[in-house]
Amino acid sequence: MKKIIYLLAAAIVFNFSTATASSVGTTTGETNKATATSSTITMDDAVVTDAMSQFKSLSRVERKAKLKEVKSLMKEYKANKASAAGSTDKVLLAILAILLPPLAVYLHEGSANGTFWISVLLTLLFWIPGVIFALITVL
Repeated sequence: MKKIIYLLAAAIVFNFSTATASSVGTTTGETNKATATSSTITMDDAVVTDAMSQFKSLSRVERKAKLKEVKSLMKEYKANKASAAGSTDKVLLAILAILLPPLAVYLHEGSANGTFWISVLLTLLFWIPGVIFALITVL
């Protein structure tokens, strides 16, 4: 499964690098197959299959180079995604921990486990202990 994802990403990167800066359109001019701007790209099935066929027509050495490039781009993307989302999630969970402590704990933990039920119990008792517990759990 991981190999398929990398192959698809490599084909898209290959298509993105060969595409013009504005777009690659159909021959009839009905719609754009791919729109490549500075940070976004919109694909449909025809573009992906075309990119896969172009990728498969490359030599083995070129394929390995493209896959290596895609792996490095995926690592950069994951690192950027993890660092960017963490700060806003913490702030939102802290605000939610003050308003609805059990919900904040549930969203942070991802399931209704023991930590969630402790938060529910503390919130039902006096609300302030639930808020303190939720803030400690979330932060």
